[in-house]
Amino acid sequence: MAELTFRKAVLGDLSQIVAMLADDELGRSREVVGDPISDDYVSAFNKIDSDPNQILAVVAGERGALLGTLQITFLHHLSRRGSSRAQIEGVRISSAARGRGLGSMMIQYAIDEARGRGCRIVQLMSDVRRPDAHHFYEKLGFKPSHLGFKLNLDLSE
Repeated sequence: MAELTFRKAVLGDLSQIVAMLADDELGRSREVVGDPISDDYVSAFNKIDSDPNQILAVVAGERGALLGTLQITFLHHLSRRGSSRAQIEGVRISSAARGRGLGSMMIQYAIDEARGRGCRIVQLMSDVRRPDAHHFYEKLGFKPSHLGFKLNLDLSE
């Protein structure tokens, strides 16, 4: 793969990030791609960008085209002797760049960031309707160790 740049996202990346989040069967029903980008996305981006416990990362290829994105949240706990952990979310590869190993590189980037901040655990959740993603994460050494639960507070869904 050509030269890649892993970097923190900037506001100018937002429309491409949202487009990647929407570019699959599940994302199409959750995300709204438009021009201009929704104020909800801009507000969320600004909160993430200003939080030192968050990294919204992108991977850029030749000529700056965005090829992937993920978000890392650093969580601090009393459990496990006061350890910190990294939560990976929103992992997406642009449809044009899938199947080239970029996902593995992005997860390794997140693991390296977690190690650099002294995290003892890297965790992620994957929708139960994504069996290919589950297989991918298991190949990278992640173990399906917990059963997750969510309570949707958005009454419009």
